[in-house]
Amino acid sequence: MRTVLTLGVFSLAVVLAQRVPVLPPLAISASLLVVAAIVSAFTLLRPARLHTAPLLLLAVILGSSYAWLRADLRMSHELAREWEGRDIEIVGVIDELPQADTQGVRFAFAVERVITPAVTVPPRIALGWYRATIKELQGEPLPTLRAGERWRLTVRLKRPHGYANPHGYDVEAWMLENNLRATGSVRGDEPNRRLAANAGRTIDRINQLRGHLRERMQTALAQQRYGGVLIALALGDQRAINESDWSLFNATAVSHLLSISGAHVTLLATWVAWLVFAVWRRSPRLIAKLPAQQAAALTAAFIALAYATLAGFEVPAQRTCYMLLTGALALMLRRTLSAWLILAWALVVVLVIDPWAGLAVGFWFSFVAVALLIYVTKDRYGERPWWHLLLITQLAVTLGLAPLSIALFQQVSLVGPIANAVAIPLITMLVVPLTLVWLVLPLDALLSLA
Repeated sequence: MRTVLTLGVFSLAVVLAQRVPVLPPLAISASLLVVAAIVSAFTLLRPARLHTAPLLLLAVILGSSYAWLRADLRMSHELAREWEGRDIEIVGVIDELPQADTQGVRFAFAVERVITPAVTVPPRIALGWYRATIKELQGEPLPTLRAGERWRLTVRLKRPHGYANPHGYDVEAWMLENNLRATGSVRGDEPNRRLAANAGRTIDRINQLRGHLRERMQTALAQQRYGGVLIALALGDQRAINESDWSLFNATAVSHLLSISGAHVTLLATWVAWLVFAVWRRSPRLIAKLPAQQAAALTAAFIALAYATLAGFEVPAQRTCYMLLTGALALMLRRTLSAWLILAWALVVVLVIDPWAGLAVGFWFSFVAVALLIYVTKDRYGERPWWHLLLITQLAVTLGLAPLSIALFQQVSLVGPIANAVAIPLITMLVVPLTLVWLVLPLDALLSLA
């Protein structure tokens, strides 16, 4: 439990370090991180010689200095004020699935090269390519944009700005979290052109596969009321769900089911693991090379990682992948790890890779929900009827997440337990399986049924 506590304090330090109004000087952050890392290395060699209090203090210094250093590096990429609102010619790659509406198309753009002399543009920016407002050009269609394409564009940019209204949406924090250090629009009257259909990066191939699947689903679900929900469940594209539906889902506390959650990733990984285990244990040749349990665990971890990557690798999916990878590694090393330790390591890995994950609502709901489930189910399997355990977990999650919902949204759903009692089995056992099977066996009838 001392290890779990240390990892938890490190993670809390990373999250709370985001709250400081002014970053410490870069030299101080870097020096603290180096010193803390060296002391941590010696501590790992002789862990028993350091008392708990100094160990927790070391975790605080390590976590906060790491978060500040990463923040310094990210915020160092900025657009000079004198280049706001001026034409800049750049070459780069469409870095996510474009989002189209009646006004135009919005997308993230990874800048590879700046053609305009003496201009420094952040490496990742948010762009909008809007329909022309000039009467003579209003009839001209916008080009079809796809993730992974390389384009040469003329853009007008501005630094991240957002309204400071109390309780309003923090646009600047969202842009920082998503590594978007400038925003702007494409000049439609300039000779913009596509240079390559695929820029060749691994993420570009993944995004193009996601884009292809999204187009297939949009075509198959064109007349379906909840087509956007299925796209969100399959590909993690939550922007496919309209605002009125989100309001309904939030009011009934079922919105956690309408994204790529850990339960969905685990469900797919469990199916495949069960199949591998059933086949592997019947082959003496395969068992001689690797025990069936280890083969199933490794397969489950790989499937979870592949599906989470295809679905955009949001925080709940990350948490599930890292927990499965940790469990598989422990099984390979024949080590017994507690559920708390696996969850703590998943928490640390998420924050080390992305210190800004703590700014996302999904981060808090995902980890707190799993912590509650571990607490109420630990050592209780087989002791009580399945319906009793199901009731306990439902009550624990509903009541346990209520304070978090009030803190983040200033509201809590009174009908949430009833709505979830219907929605959880319906979505988890029917809608999600049908949607996931469609990814492997693309029969449109499956989507219609889902």
